[in-house]
Amino acid sequence: MGHWWSRNIVEPGKLPLLLALASFVLTFLVTRVITRLIRAGKGPFRNIRPGGLHIHHVVPGIVLMVVGGFGAVAGGRHGFGTAVTAVLFGAGAGLVLDEFALVLHLDDVYWSEQGRKSVEVVVLTAALVTLMLAGFSPFGVDALTPEELRSRGLVTTNVLFNFAIALFALAKGKPRIAVIGVVVPFVAIIGAVRLARPGSPWARRCYRHRPRARRKARVRAYRHDARWQALRRRFQDLVAGAPDP
Repeated sequence: MGHWWSRNIVEPGKLPLLLALASFVLTFLVTRVITRLIRAGKGPFRNIRPGGLHIHHVVPGIVLMVVGGFGAVAGGRHGFGTAVTAVLFGAGAGLVLDEFALVLHLDDVYWSEQGRKSVEVVVLTAALVTLMLAGFSPFGVDALTPEELRSRGLVTTNVLFNFAIALFALAKGKPRIAVIGVVVPFVAIIGAVRLARPGSPWARRCYRHRPRARRKARVRAYRHDARWQALRRRFQDLVAGAPDP
């Protein structure tokens, strides 16, 4: 175990990334527990209202991200200071993304249906950082051999190809697959080759005069949502609490 830890985490300089990820996930979970206790009126926790102004936790989150981010840039990939700044940055990111929906809508939608976006963004961010920690590089550069990496033209072609595929998936209304496809090679092809979701830019432009394609897209989207939406909602309610009626 010690050899694996040193070879795969310490030597490649991934310890700060691991600490940031752990701090990010832990901060998000602790924050959600506290906010649910405040919502239920239990425990010693209360909203912070100096002078009647409600201070959302995105504010200290931004401060921690700034301190941790600049500290990480100033430091190296090793050392105690780098580890501390990584923890600060992860904690700040957890606080900020926990209120991602609030920032997106510029409204306090924390306990509303729109507030579920925060949970989705946190889960997606944690998944992407985990993939990077496991060794995946953006746009599939890690899939190339050392000899291939020496060719700038091949690297550029590989990056542009994967980026174009991710854009296709995004245009077809599949942002999760597109984002993961940026890190994991060829995942975005799944979203790029299949039918676009109704209402996506691709569907509005390319299915405008194709009623059969529009109908198939609606049926497929309905079946997909019926299969996964209930499970996704139960997971979000378990992690973050059910939204207000």
